[in-house]
Parts: sequence; C-alpha cells; structure tokens
Amino acid sequence: MSNWYSECSPLEKRTFWASFGGWALDALDVQMFGLAIPALIVAFSISKADAGLLSSVTLFFGAFGGWLGGALGDRFGRVKALQITVLTFALATFASAFAMSYTQLLVLKAIQGLGFGAEWAVGAVLMAEIIRPEHRGKALGSVQSAWAVGWGAAVLLSALVFTYAPADIAWRILFAIGLLPALLIIYIRRGLKEPPRAVAKDAEPFFATFSGIFHRDVLRSTLVGGLFGIGAHGGYAALTTFLPTYLREVRHLSVLGSSGYLAVIIVAFFCGCVASGTISDRVGRRANVTLFASACIVTVLVYIFAPLTDAQMLVLGFPLGFFSAGIPASMAALFSELYPAGVRGTGVGFCYNFGRIVSAAFPLLVGFLSDHIGLGPAIGIDAAFAYSLVLIAVLLLPETRGKVFEQAAAARV
Repeated sequence: MSNWYSECSPLEKRTFWASFGGWALDALDVQMFGLAIPALIVAFSISKADAGLLSSVTLFFGAFGGWLGGALGDRFGRVKALQITVLTFALATFASAFAMSYTQLLVLKAIQGLGFGAEWAVGAVLMAEIIRPEHRGKALGSVQSAWAVGWGAAVLLSALVFTYAPADIAWRILFAIGLLPALLIIYIRRGLKEPPRAVAKDAEPFFATFSGIFHRDVLRSTLVGGLFGIGAHGGYAALTTFLPTYLREVRHLSVLGSSGYLAVIIVAFFCGCVASGTISDRVGRRANVTLFASACIVTVLVYIFAPLTDAQMLVLGFPLGFFSAGIPASMAALFSELYPAGVRGTGVGFCYNFGRIVSAAFPLLVGFLSDHIGLGPAIGIDAAFAYSLVLIAVLLLPETRGKVFEQAAAARV
C-alpha cells in the first residue's frame, strides 16, 4: 500500500482511513452477532430458526439500506449521509445490549441492517470520488479488506469477553462495544470535505434521486450491475452457507472447527481484496474481474470434487478465500465509475445490494439440488453458475479504469 498511499493528499488519506475504519467496525458489529448466537438462543429461549431470522432480517434491511443510503448521499451529500449511517448502526448495536425480548432484538437488528448497508454504499462512493483515478482500485480494494480486520477483531473480542465475563451477560457486553463506531463520527465531521456537487439538485424530489438509476441513460448499467451483484453475492452465499456442513458431514474434516482454518480464511480475504485492487488498476476492471471469477470457478470445483486430505483442505482454503474476496473488492470502483454524480451513490448501493437480496435464492437452490445429486455437486454447480453470471455481466460492461470524476477533482487538494 505504501507506494500509492504516499502519493495521496492529506484529504485522500483522511478519507481512506475514515472509510477503512467504518467498514472494519461494520464487520466487527455484524460478525459479533454470529459469534453470540449460542448465547442468544439460551438467553431468549429461541430456536435456531429464530436466530436465523435475526440474521436474515439484518441482511434484508441492509440491502434496502444500501439503496436508501446511496440515494441519501446523492441528495444531501456523502459526508453528512456517512455520519448518519455510521451513527445508526452503532447505536442500534449498542441498544441491542439492553434488549429484553426477542422482538426488541429483532427490531434493533433491522435498524442495524439499515445503517450497515447504507454505510458501505456512502463510504465507497465518497472514497471513489475523493481518491485520484489511478489509485481508485487499490484504495477501494484496501477498504474492502477492512472487513477481514473487523472480522478478526470480532473473533478476538468475543473470545475475550466470553472467557472472562459471566455467561448470562457476556453477549450484552459484546454488543455494547458496538458503540465504538460512533466515535468515528467526530473524525468524519472534522476531517472530511464534501466533493463539490456530489449531491443531486436541491429542486429535485428525493424520489427522483431514488429512482434515477432506472432512467434510460443509465438503465443498462443498472441492469448489468445488478446481474453482477447477483453473481458475486450468490457465489459467496452458495459457498458459505453449506460448505461447513459439507466439510463436517461429507468430508469429515476435523480442521473445520479449528482456529487455524478460520485464520486462513480471514488472512486470505484480506490479501485477496488488496491484490484485486492492485491488479484492477494495472490491467483494468474487466480483466481483473474475469481473472478472479474464472479462478473462483476452478478453485471451487477442485475444493469440492478433488480427493483432498485434511491438511490439503486447510491449504486450499487460502486460494478459495483469496479469489472469492477479489470479486467484491472490485465492485465499489467499477460500480462508481458506471454512474454520473447525481445518481452515483444510488447506483452503487442498488447494484451491490440487489445482488444481496437475490442471492438468498442460491442456498435454497443448493438445498434442492443436494436432495438429487448430493451436497458436494450441488455446492459446486451452484457456485460455478453464480460466478459465471459475474463473467457474463463483466463482458457486457464497459472498461472504466481511469475515469475522472470532474466534480470531485478539486476536493483532493
């Protein structure tokens, strides 16, 4: 990171760390919930299905929040919207620590999802507009890697809290830590500058901004970008939903439950994001996505169908995490470069999050196919199909590397 980072202006550096920190703290809050599920089941006497609903509600409202947050950024400005979205998910996570019923927790998780989805869309576009074009892919890929940082922090914090705090309040302490992102608001308010005319016209109704991505001038970008998002999220969902079950029940791999396996995936995700951003700026958006999507298909098929040992499965976990991370790491730069300033946030939020909603069908497809052809082949076919959608989409999109956002150029100094 040092070479391109050293060329950045003070504002570019502040914007990078604000976006990186916001996304890392997003991951911290979201991953903490997954780690606290066993404690929540006991605390509220709920079933695993009820716990799953909490996660589904967060993802659904996160998808809607991304579209809404992007539109808010277009209408009222990126920095102001970023402040609101970070504060929303931080306070919702903190309030979850005091939930007295399952229903209260469900509502708070929905609010958290709204803020979580919106924060990514707004932060990604702000970074895309502030950072200079030749470094846009590297910067946004590095920001995406912050998810691994937050994920790792969540694992460490949960281990610490559940080890030393009483079992009945450990999860509450963990959620209370979610207020930490609110401290980022002070930095965002004082350190960042709004890109000139990044907002839509004041006279334009908000609904026009919200629906502007379906105007004939950008409709093709919206439709193809949505297809890209479906494939990217669908492939990830097909893998992560049933892969643990496959490894445990079909391959009987003890490595699944080890901390080593989790560490490999987290490190691989981080490296994949950074590498994707670097390659994207060097060879172009289309070539980069084609490389990572093709590698995902090959790696998934080998992972599922090759007769691997326990140790080999652990080693292959790195390229699997590496290549699957490279696709989402490319999305912020690519989607941002497809849209004009007035609907850029709305477009990025929609394309990324529309795929998140539709991707819910991919685990269902894996489950259906597994009844007929077995779990392994079902995962392999489903994931390969999803990443093939990414390949189709990227072939239908223009090359956007180096695109200059004129309205934001003056803000870099």
